[in-house]
Amino acid sequence: MNIILIGAQGSGKGTQAELLSQVFGVRHVASGDLFRKALQEKTTFGLQAQGYIERGELVPDEITVAMVLHCIEEPESSNGVVLDGFPRTLAQAQALDNELQRIGRQIDATVYLNVSHDELLTRLAGRYICHAHQHVYHVKFRPPKVAGICDLDGSELYQRSDDKGEAIEKRLNIFFHETMQVLDYYRQQQKLSEVDADPGVKQVQAALMNQLASHMERVK
Repeated sequence: MNIILIGAQGSGKGTQAELLSQVFGVRHVASGDLFRKALQEKTTFGLQAQGYIERGELVPDEITVAMVLHCIEEPESSNGVVLDGFPRTLAQAQALDNELQRIGRQIDATVYLNVSHDELLTRLAGRYICHAHQHVYHVKFRPPKVAGICDLDGSELYQRSDDKGEAIEKRLNIFFHETMQVLDYYRQQQKLSEVDADPGVKQVQAALMNQLASHMERVK
């Protein structure tokens, strides 16, 4: 099973993707993690993307799509994947479908984690990340045991510059502008479900599982 989770920054898609990965026995593929690993290991994809990232530019779709597809073709992904953070644009979604068709695979379901604007602002403004492995914490919803220190690796926590003030609004505006086209694309394919992601993690997980079960029953 190949699933896409779509949601704004702060929607909890990383958490839910990891839970789905465990439930279905499929691989969690986060595009941000792929880029970080590729840069650290200086792979071909990492070297191709490095210049764009250092200049603060978006990595071209042909590099991003090729990197994700390479990951999907690896043995670890043979049971399927949960894509988190990709595709972000209509062009990426179309390119992904074309490449998957070439290798005899397809996206089976897409779920949009819909979070209210005010809730997203609250979540992002209180979010902190560890330097070592990007573990995510929140001052209200998931505080670390020791303030400013990651529970898992002991590294210092920091707040991203774009999780502050006007930068948050800018990020969200860009996301919603790009994502509406992606949602329409999968809606037209009758592969899109939507989940209210304002509640807690367990409630969202239950709703997500119900939506996926209903969708897979419809397409049998």
